[in-house]
Amino acid sequence: MKKNINKAVMAIILSVSLCGCGLGTAKEASSSSTAKADEAADFWSDVAVPQKQNEAKVQPEADSTTEACEEESADAYYFDGATGDAAPAPAAESFSFDNSLSAQQYKGTRQMGGAPGHGYDEFWGPAYPETDWNTEEYSHIDENGWKSTATSPLSTFAADVDTASYANLRRMIYNGERIPEDAVRIEEMINYFSYDYPEPRRGEPFSVTTELANCPWNSDTRLMLVGLKSKDVDMRERADSNLVFLLDVSGSMDSPDKLPLLQRSIRMLCEELSPRDRVSIVTYASGDTVVLEGVSGREKNRISNAIEDLFAGGGTNGSAGINTAYELAEKYYIKGGNNRIILATDGDLNIGITDEGSLARLAEEKAKDGVFLSVLGFGTGNLSDANMQALAEHGNGNYNYIDSIYEARKVLIDQMGGTLFTVAKDVKIQVDFNPEYIKGYRLIGYETRTMAAEDFADDTKDGGEIGAGHCVTALYEIAGKDSDQDIPGEAKSRYTETKTKTSIFDNTGEFLTVSIRYKEPEGSRSELLEYPVDSRSISKNMSDNMKWASGVAMVGMILRNSPYAKDCEMDDVIAEMGRINGVRSDLYREEFLDMFRYYG
Repeated sequence: MKKNINKAVMAIILSVSLCGCGLGTAKEASSSSTAKADEAADFWSDVAVPQKQNEAKVQPEADSTTEACEEESADAYYFDGATGDAAPAPAAESFSFDNSLSAQQYKGTRQMGGAPGHGYDEFWGPAYPETDWNTEEYSHIDENGWKSTATSPLSTFAADVDTASYANLRRMIYNGERIPEDAVRIEEMINYFSYDYPEPRRGEPFSVTTELANCPWNSDTRLMLVGLKSKDVDMRERADSNLVFLLDVSGSMDSPDKLPLLQRSIRMLCEELSPRDRVSIVTYASGDTVVLEGVSGREKNRISNAIEDLFAGGGTNGSAGINTAYELAEKYYIKGGNNRIILATDGDLNIGITDEGSLARLAEEKAKDGVFLSVLGFGTGNLSDANMQALAEHGNGNYNYIDSIYEARKVLIDQMGGTLFTVAKDVKIQVDFNPEYIKGYRLIGYETRTMAAEDFADDTKDGGEIGAGHCVTALYEIAGKDSDQDIPGEAKSRYTETKTKTSIFDNTGEFLTVSIRYKEPEGSRSELLEYPVDSRSISKNMSDNMKWASGVAMVGMILRNSPYAKDCEMDDVIAEMGRINGVRSDLYREEFLDMFRYYG
């Protein structure tokens, strides 16, 4: 719901008077959220079943920034989202006011580094003109529907810690763009945020949390959360890294939100390297070029200068660069170390192998040699999200979208362990629903990660990778035997239909089991963990973790025009999420609320 322009201007002036940060009202919001906590009882479930950390049956089978608060003239400087720096503002007559941005969206650009590729003057609007064409590509998503436990009691999917979808949506909103439904991957929106899950027990790669509550958008169903938290890594004791930066310098990268932002992001990461680390740089355009080979992390100036000297031009032969990058990764391979290619690109390939399927097969073949692949997406207008997601998924890596220098810092510095250091690979999750108590279920998101039930125990089938300190959250909508929820395709037989019609909360039996398979980073055989779930730990209060995750899921379903959330209203969801304890003390959650409060 885009606000009236006069209100937006007045709000912007107020925002500037508070140093552009919105910090003047943070404490007020925090105290008011406490006062309103009781009002959320009707919205969030008052019946929950948290199992904070179930006992596992182990079976060895198969710099903070202050520019935004500097008291400078509003028309003297603009804040560059691509570089994170203040710079002299261009002449006012070269701009037109962007009516599509609300005051809170301007506040967001100041807090988080600006919309991608745009420097924002606090009054005059975008410093860089937007393109009038768009060739962005997203894989089609067929939203998960209801499944009957009578015919499909097992739900299987690969773990996913990618966050690209959320950062990309943020870029679209700040740019005033329409959001394509297929750009919305709900699991990546949920997993963008951190959750207060317990630390893993000694000897286990991650903890597992399950929670069951009333579904906030459907009175006939329950909602179940499955949360994983991986063990963290002391970066002072981390394994040595063999990093190959595969950088796209083709003509399509010639934009402030692409190559310049890429250069600063990679240089920032290189400042964190140790003398024991090895760095190689491969660039690709019409062909590929080895810029640096096996350089020690001690040579920071040499690495930084090599990155700074890059310029954009030519076609995009990404497949040639990928082959060269893997050759260098194998040449300088560190046994027991972190061997990884970091691909930074807009994904727009037009020479050599260009289709999504062939790229996926190329990455999958190369991944067999023990080298992981991380993908950083940049830019707008020709972003090939489908290609980048396929490369990361089949290259045993992760995919993040960088829309500002602040997102680069979050991904590459603040969450460096999770992005670069894998603690468990080929992670698969399988939920076995007991038909005696549950008649149907629906997995929310993970459409591109679902697997056949028989692939769960097949160690040749690829799962997902989880980095150090990562949280993975999945939500299921569940219909118990007592539910009036219609389950399409539900098979009924006079011999197999059970007599149980009471709520699962009124039973003491085991109504599902969460099973997880994973491999050690250099392992080839999976380990099995099993977590039975029953009603012995019933609680009447939904946790803050689940409140936030379910709220993000509702926002995602609204953006996708999901038939499963047709009665959800964005204003109501955001208002209730604003009452969750501590939400205003988390900058990323606060930005989420501010962004979607004014989105229309």
